[in-house]
Amino acid sequence: MRTYTRAFTPGGTFFFTLNLADRSSTLFTDHIVALRESVRRVRDSHPFHIDAMVVLPEHIHAILTLPEGDTDYPTRWALIKAGFSRKLPKTEPISASRSNKGERGIWQRRYWEHQIRGEEDFARHVDYIHFNPVKHGYVKSPCDWEHSSIHRYIRDGVLPENWGAGYVDEEDMSWGEPE
Repeated sequence: MRTYTRAFTPGGTFFFTLNLADRSSTLFTDHIVALRESVRRVRDSHPFHIDAMVVLPEHIHAILTLPEGDTDYPTRWALIKAGFSRKLPKTEPISASRSNKGERGIWQRRYWEHQIRGEEDFARHVDYIHFNPVKHGYVKSPCDWEHSSIHRYIRDGVLPENWGAGYVDEEDMSWGEPE
């Protein structure tokens, strides 16, 4: 069996992709309030900074920075996932293996993480996050997607309101992160 080793850098900044088990589902956007409450509750008890985030119907991209000396992003994601799942009715199909472990069938078990390595890497991943709703065909302009940190970036003057609008060369906006 293949062993997967995650990066654990105290106070690190990480890019994450989390998916629903059913990639045709729209649970995240259908239950955005529950997701936001779960993130807020975990952030209150286990602090972290959300550098950038986008919530699409079936997956989430986020860049989080942990407090100095802290490496425990797995606990944060486990708590966010559990808190969100508890708010939803039990209507999803549950495999035997999940049932035996007392798990719901909402989330994919694993998630993608990448440690951010410098300013250029950070900027590329922020752009990827903000452009993702356009990439998936949900909107024509990143600022048209409601569930994105791009609105904070625009409000703070970091990005212009028309950033990414009408962008044609999708290949430049894709850096190989799995979906």
